[in-house]
Amino acid sequence: MSLDTDLVGSPGPTRRRRWSSADALLYAVGVGAGQDADPAELPYVTENSAGIEQKVLPTYGVLVGQGGLGRPMGSFDPAMLVHAEQSFDLHAPLPVEGDVEVTSTVTSMVDKGSGALITVESSSRTADGVPVVTTRSSMFVRGESVAGRGAAPPTAEALPTTSPDGVVTYPTRPEQALLYRLSGDRNPLHSDPTFAARAGFDRPILHGLCTYGITGRALIRTACESDGDRLTSMSGRFTRPVRPGQSLTVEVWNMPGGIRFRTSLDDGTVVLDRGSAVVA
Repeated sequence: MSLDTDLVGSPGPTRRRRWSSADALLYAVGVGAGQDADPAELPYVTENSAGIEQKVLPTYGVLVGQGGLGRPMGSFDPAMLVHAEQSFDLHAPLPVEGDVEVTSTVTSMVDKGSGALITVESSSRTADGVPVVTTRSSMFVRGESVAGRGAAPPTAEALPTTSPDGVVTYPTRPEQALLYRLSGDRNPLHSDPTFAARAGFDRPILHGLCTYGITGRALIRTACESDGDRLTSMSGRFTRPVRPGQSLTVEVWNMPGGIRFRTSLDDGTVVLDRGSAVVA
């Protein structure tokens, strides 16, 4: 098994990415929007409510930014790959329907001792070249070693030790992963018990990007006064798996340089750490 370090620094082929009103609605339901009948979330889960214009959750930008590298990152057991970090920067609120061209580049492959950390940056633009969203994803491949290339992304600062300025708890549904996978991520780690067991889990786990989207909803509610258009940037590091059906508590700090946050389970286990966000 090995990783293809020649990918580092070489942009993959530009791919076209389209989405519809229905895609945006399905994503919103997939990250739990609408479960508590919060009227502020109606714009994300309906397209025909009286007096309400449909909007797109800003965290949908991480799906808009999914392109492709043109070839595999290497030969390794896919059950050993987990999502490590994620960020997005929106250049404008996402439209309900869109069509972009996405170019992705592996920016680094770094040996971390117990595995390899791979970071990919993607740029999404309209056909006219107008930037829409920039995303960065890091994947950790357990058990892999690599002669590192490129610089690993900087580690975010530790979170404040003061009490948070806002706290929100959202439940997840037992079938949450089965809903979320309909937005495109069909990794069997989140649906197939046999595959999950190969990866060392007792049952399928929730997509990291689902946890990320649920956390984004909490930031909109606490830091953006329920106006999702204000959330323009968000990053975080995944630290522990989430099982569908568990509740997620998001703690939010309003800091001079922006928003800081973390997401935990009921028992205090942190699942999304060192979070930061920019609110307009």
